[in-house]
Amino acid sequence: MATIMTPKKTPGRTELLQGTLDMLILRTLLFGPAHGHQIAKHIQRTTDDVLQVEHGSLYPALHRMERKGWIAAKWEMAKDRNREFKYYRLTPAGKKQLVREESRWKQLAAAVATVMRPVPGG
Repeated sequence: MATIMTPKKTPGRTELLQGTLDMLILRTLLFGPAHGHQIAKHIQRTTDDVLQVEHGSLYPALHRMERKGWIAAKWEMAKDRNREFKYYRLTPAGKKQLVREESRWKQLAAAVATVMRPVPGG
């Protein structure tokens, strides 16, 4: 299953490898509990608006990750609003999954970088 995110500065959609959105969400939740909109905005801000997580990708990912036990959710009143939001937090299993996803990502990034290096004499 590929996750779809929209790069803001390029037209169309980009399919990211499975696990990439999960990794970004888990990494975001390392900073503390957040509701879905905060998670999406953090990813957008952190990537200088290059990545925008679509709600159609974000919420199914959050629900899937909750079922797997990587995150836990709880309805709470927002501090600055008179409204409840579903806040997600990282679980110990989620922290372990983040380590696995980061390791895979580093392997993948290194492999792509190797292919993209200029060929000597080419």
